[in-house]
Amino acid sequence: MEITVHTDEYLRQKGIKASFQRVSILDYLRRTTSHPSATTIFSDLNPAIPSLSRATVYNTLNLFLKERIIVPVQVDGAETRYDLAEPHHAHFHCLSCQAIYDISFRDVGVPESLQGFDVQEAQVHFKGLCPRCR
Repeated sequence: MEITVHTDEYLRQKGIKASFQRVSILDYLRRTTSHPSATTIFSDLNPAIPSLSRATVYNTLNLFLKERIIVPVQVDGAETRYDLAEPHHAHFHCLSCQAIYDISFRDVGVPESLQGFDVQEAQVHFKGLCPRCR
């Protein structure tokens, strides 16, 4: 389900207490396209929320992973980065600038060999050079 309601309401619909820190972290993930790591999330939010701890960021990300609100994005063994689970999409990782781009599944499609299967989740990653780095 794509998040189309206020973040606090969305969390309550998922049965999650909508604390200020959780709402702030999910709002941050909703606004960014950079696929941030836990370290980046903490660094970006901590100046505005001095009471935010690294442990709270990690615990919140783990809760969001468990509830399938976000998905991990692994890039060459580097620190795990995070993205919203909805809408379903693939990723392109530029090997030069390290940027990660979202790719619509409409552009990728489900392989014909999976016709008749009930595909509920997919992790598709492309790697190469983005147009800026070519």
